Parts: sequence; structure tokens; C-alpha cells
Amino acid sequence: MKFAMAQVNSIVGDIEGNTTRIIEYIERAKSQGTDIIAFPELAITGYPPQDLLYERSFLEANRQALDNILPYSKDIVVIVGFVDFDSDHLFNTAAVMNDGKIVAYVNKTLLPTYDVFDEERYFECAKEKDIKPVLVEVNDTRLHLGVEICEDLWDKKYPIKVTDLLVERGADLIINISASPFHIKKRFERAELLTEKAKKNRVPIFYVNLVGGQDELVFSGLSTAIDSAGNVMAYCKQFESDLVVLDFDLESGTGPITELPPYHEESEMYNALVLGIRDYFRKTGFERAILGLSGGIDSSITACIAVDALGKDNVIGVSMPSKYSSDHSKSDAEKLAENLGIRFLKFSIQDIVDSYHRTLEAPLAQIRESYGISIQQDDPVADENIQPRARGNCLMDFSNRLRELKILVLNTGNKTELALGYCTLYGDMTGGVGVIGDVSKLEVYKLSHYVNERESREVIPEGSLKKKPSAELKFDQYDPFDFDIVSPMVDEIVENRRGKQELIDLGYPKDVVEDVYRRVRQSEYKRWQAPPCIRVTRRSFGMGWKMPIVNWYRE
Repeated sequence: MKFAMAQVNSIVGDIEGNTTRIIEYIERAKSQGTDIIAFPELAITGYPPQDLLYERSFLEANRQALDNILPYSKDIVVIVGFVDFDSDHLFNTAAVMNDGKIVAYVNKTLLPTYDVFDEERYFECAKEKDIKPVLVEVNDTRLHLGVEICEDLWDKKYPIKVTDLLVERGADLIINISASPFHIKKRFERAELLTEKAKKNRVPIFYVNLVGGQDELVFSGLSTAIDSAGNVMAYCKQFESDLVVLDFDLESGTGPITELPPYHEESEMYNALVLGIRDYFRKTGFERAILGLSGGIDSSITACIAVDALGKDNVIGVSMPSKYSSDHSKSDAEKLAENLGIRFLKFSIQDIVDSYHRTLEAPLAQIRESYGISIQQDDPVADENIQPRARGNCLMDFSNRLRELKILVLNTGNKTELALGYCTLYGDMTGGVGVIGDVSKLEVYKLSHYVNERESREVIPEGSLKKKPSAELKFDQYDPFDFDIVSPMVDEIVENRRGKQELIDLGYPKDVVEDVYRRVRQSEYKRWQAPPCIRVTRRSFGMGWKMPIVNWYRE
């Protein structure tokens, strides 16, 4: 029996393009003598379609696409995800085609509604009584396929065990079509679950996952075939579209044995970010990136990711020093650009900052006079914030003005600083997408060392790696945090939802806990206005983080 895992990169809303891609993969699989081919969850619409599901024309176009695919299922079994619907309900569905006919519609049973998922908002679930294998004929062999969709496999917290029920009710093998968002080390959770289910039920499992970037989400692919003893028979590439055809023995449920590729955490995170940025540009129509280069570590790793995602000719680095910028920061920025081979611009923003002060001096005095306050009551941080806002405005003008070049501004802020609110609205928070907004400060350093080690040369200058972090918005200024303590503490708060007492019990200093916790709570309004960030951790700011701005609760 030959089974094909069609790991495609669908684009949300590109029903015509997704359909063409699906048909191409079917034809490729047929040319290799494939008996069954499976595509990811909602491969026709792209995942997640979100409120597009409320548009009737979108639903009808997705159903028409299914009809267009149907003739290509002659002499092959095709399993493809789409949105089924009636007058009152929507269903996340796998259509099973056999020899030019649709033999079954399998609706998703377990609808995730947590973290980045919100499927109960849209879909109706399948009932337990409707969970049953699909009968198909392959080369005169009657075969019972246990078809399920993504979350149906992840059943530990659900009373209904879809995989187990399918086998109990006669499935010869399990096919799980999935759109499982990536986070670091998720591959191990998935591999453990697939192995456990295959061994328990003594059936092979074919897990077919989506690949690609969609807004802030990344789908890593790594579709996997597991034999009835829990061994890996085959897998698709990680972070790339792929078609893998596996010849296995149906009677024993076994085939060739292999192992998943070696794991390297920094490589996995880096490649996920590259894919997320590449697809964000490709799918939104932008072609080039521009970013500020400060000579610091954050903008340095952002530039590296951009080059790998878009190519060096499509990345523009801009150094915009003020009177507070150090010589080593300016030289490190220029050296990075030279090492990467990107276009590099350098100009001072000091005249802009000085002009800003002169222009606002009189209006500010009028406001102070009308409210009876003195200049001594001004917040001195306002003077510092003028600089990143001037830089952000300059970058946005390049993007806006040079429209033929289709330039998007990259935001270079990291997750730790975003959590703490250590960033300036409409300044260094400017950008169309946050490249490292889900990467902690310590992970930024790890990724930077990884880049240099991978290239066996100094891509990111040693000075950027070793210097004490500083925004350089005034003389002798350094970041007011010990990131060795604060960075992992922020991860505990965001990813593990630790409270203050829990953090103290973990050994963090009480005064630091109080300060960090307060900063995280008070910075929510900033995060609501931040650009979308590519998600690479278990919990990121964005779709999966739903905290109120107005929040009086204090632990």
C-alpha cells in the first residue's frame, strides 16, 4: 500500500491557488503509484480562516473547490480538509474521495478553544455516535480508514477518545489531518503522542500537518508516519512544503524504520522565524524589508533573520544616531551590514530631535500655564522618547514614500522588553511585523551565537554580543535590568502564568518580582498596539494572550 503525505503551504483565502496546489500534488502522487493521499486540515481554505467563515461567498467558493478537485480522485483515495456547512452550522471537515466520488464527510469532533484556537466560535462538533471508519476500495481491497482532524488526536483532556473509538469500530489505520501551530519542542510532544496511540491501538498512524506562516502563526510541517509498533516509518521536511510517498505493509501495519532528524533548539527557533517572516512578506505582498540598525543585539539578529528570509538584496539597514549614540554602536551597525551584504544607510536624527524641541517649546509652555504646572514637573523620559519616535517616523516614511519597492518596516523588539513595557509607543514599537517579539532577551543572545557558529565567521560583531545593553537615549544610560534574572522570570509569568508568590518560591528576589510583575501588568495597553509577532513559544503575546487593558486586580 502506498500512502502519500501531502504537506502543503496553503494561504488563507486563496481558494483558487490552494486548489491548484492540491491538484498538482495529487497528480504527482499518482505518478508514483500512490493509493491514498492526505492533505492537511482546511487545506482548501487555509488555516485559520477566522471570521472569513461568516462570509457566505467564501463558504460557497470553498465547496466549489471541492467539486473541482473531485475528478482528480480517479484511481486514488484523496482526503482533504475543507469547510462544510448547512443553513445553520459550519463544520471543520475532511472530505474522503474514492475513484471520483465523495464517499464520506468526516467532521472534527474535538474543537480546541484555548490559546490561539477559537474553533467553538465557528464550528459544530461531530457527535460520538458518528465517529466511525470510512470504507474505501483500493486495488480491489476493502479498507477501513480512521479519519480524524488535528485536535481529535490530542484527547487527554477530553472525555471522547476519537482515535481509540475509530480503532474499536474497525479502523485499519488512522489518518490525522492537521494544522498544528508550531512552538519550540512541540515535535517531542507530538512524537510521544503518536507513538503512544499507535502502540496502544496496534495500528499505523499517518499524521499530515500544514506548513507555512499565517499572520503570527507558524506551521512547521514534519508530517510523520508511525507504524503499528510505534516506530517512525517516514516524515516530511520541517518548515518546507513536501510530498512523501511511503510503501508500507497493510496487513502488519509496518514499513521501513527511520528516525526523525536530530534536534537543535536554536536552529529550530531560527528556522521557524525565517519561515514566519518569509511567508508574512510573500502572503501580504511586500517584497523588501527596512529596519533600524542600532549596533545592538536585537536589531542584529533581526537583520540576520530578514536576510535568510528575503535575501540580502531585499533588506535595508538604517543607522540613525543621535548625540548620545556611541562610536562602537555606530561602527557595529555598519560592520553588521557589511557582513550581511545588505544596503546600508546612515544619517543623524539630531537635527530632527532639536527641531522637535524648538517647535513644541511654545505650545508646551501654553499648556503648562493654563493648568498651573511648571517645567520642573515634566517627565524627563519624554526627551528620550523623541529619539525612537523620530527614527520610527523616518523608517515609516521610507516604507510609505517608496511604494514601488513594496517595503515593510521590521520591528526589532524582543519579548522580554515587550512584556516589561521597556519600549516606546510609535517609536521603537514601529513596524509591520515583530520579528523577535516572541524571543526572550536571553534567547536573542543564543540565536546570535548560533548564527555566528553556523556561518563559522563573525556575522554579528563581537561588540554587539559583549556590550552591556543600552537604548543610548541619554549619556551613560544602560538597561535597568539584570536580564539573567528578569528574562526567565518574564517567561515564567507569560508562558507558565506564575503569580508573584510562586515566583518568590522559585527563588526570585521579592523586590525584583514586585517590580517586574507591576511592569508587565501596566504595559498591556502598549501590547495591544504592538505589531503582530511571529509565534515560536508555547504562549506569545497576540492571539493567545487575552488580558484586559483595564485591570485593577493585583495579587
